[in-house]
Amino acid sequence: MTNKIVIIPTYNEKENVRKIAKAVRELPETFDILFVDDGSPDGTGSIIKEIQKDDPGIHLIEREGKLGLGTAYITGFRYCLEKGYEFICEMDADFSHNPKDLPRLVKACENDIYDIAIGSRYVRGGGVANWGMDRKFLSYGASLYVRFITLMNIKDPTAGFVCYKREVLETLDLNKITFIGYAFQIEMKFAAWTLGFRLKEVPIVFTDRVEGVSKMSSNIIGEAVWGVLKMKWLSFFKSYWKRNDF
Repeated sequence: MTNKIVIIPTYNEKENVRKIAKAVRELPETFDILFVDDGSPDGTGSIIKEIQKDDPGIHLIEREGKLGLGTAYITGFRYCLEKGYEFICEMDADFSHNPKDLPRLVKACENDIYDIAIGSRYVRGGGVANWGMDRKFLSYGASLYVRFITLMNIKDPTAGFVCYKREVLETLDLNKITFIGYAFQIEMKFAAWTLGFRLKEVPIVFTDRVEGVSKMSSNIIGEAVWGVLKMKWLSFFKSYWKRNDF
């Protein structure tokens, strides 16, 4: 059994799940996959079940209805901790994150160097592809806003391509992580940083999805704007995100 797994939330990703599973499972290092599917009406869950028949390294959690990115990852984190994985990664299903970068993220967390590795678009060597200027402005502006409010020196705090050591997820009180959209990604990083964990940004090139539909919405953006202010307030209570038994 491998000690590495990647969580991939899905909602209407029938065009991508077979290809992303194949790309991850063919990496030189073995990564198991946990798909968390929110009742995709396009049959994504059924396709994953077909793939599972020939590959015991692929896992599936099916949920009823579209419950949000943040809760999908929290559900996945708990599953992976229960199964004993040491390195727990997260990525999108649509190839906006290159599976070939997964070993680089894990390497940054090995040998007790860093606790969290972030696939970053905004450090030297990173970038984005197939984005218009409006999307670039929104994303980079959000990063500047987060850094200004939180004082956290992470250039890509909204990044969703991340590797966690299990110690981080065991220490955090996952019940206190409440945001659903991009604010979830910020909250996870900020909570870990507040508790003293070591974060490392690893350069990646983010490529906008080719197939499927983007999940971006005005509600998600609004949650991130107000969520950052709420997180900053909570950070004054240093142990807020820490489990009581740690």
